[in-house]
Amino acid sequence: MRRWLEDVEAKHGLDLLTERSRQLVLGSYAALGALILVWILILQGDVTRLGPVLAFILPLALFLPSIVTKRPRGHAWLAFVSLLYFMIGVNVAILPGVGWLGMLISLAALGLFTGCMFYARFRSRQIKTGRGE
Repeated sequence: MRRWLEDVEAKHGLDLLTERSRQLVLGSYAALGALILVWILILQGDVTRLGPVLAFILPLALFLPSIVTKRPRGHAWLAFVSLLYFMIGVNVAILPGVGWLGMLISLAALGLFTGCMFYARFRSRQIKTGRGE
């Protein structure tokens, strides 16, 4: 795996890989947040209680400063947190009537995990070589 990643870095360059993985992080982060809100609204139906909304959205929101400031370590930790959302998606997928939503949540969380891990790797290597912003 390490050899393959080094070959990909040599072929495409760190700048392009960093930018592509960042795009994946931003897209899947937004999609996951939106899907979690939809899931809460479908299952709960009552939007006046903010407890469930905060319980599911707050862990994602805590990593927003790391995403904005492009910190590789924050992205690595977000990758681990995204696995919790993957488990939520798998659990929602087995519920009758909202299985499609659970599959979408799982895919968004998996995309976030992949994007964060690649971004953390490529950005830290970019900083180490002195090409970072």
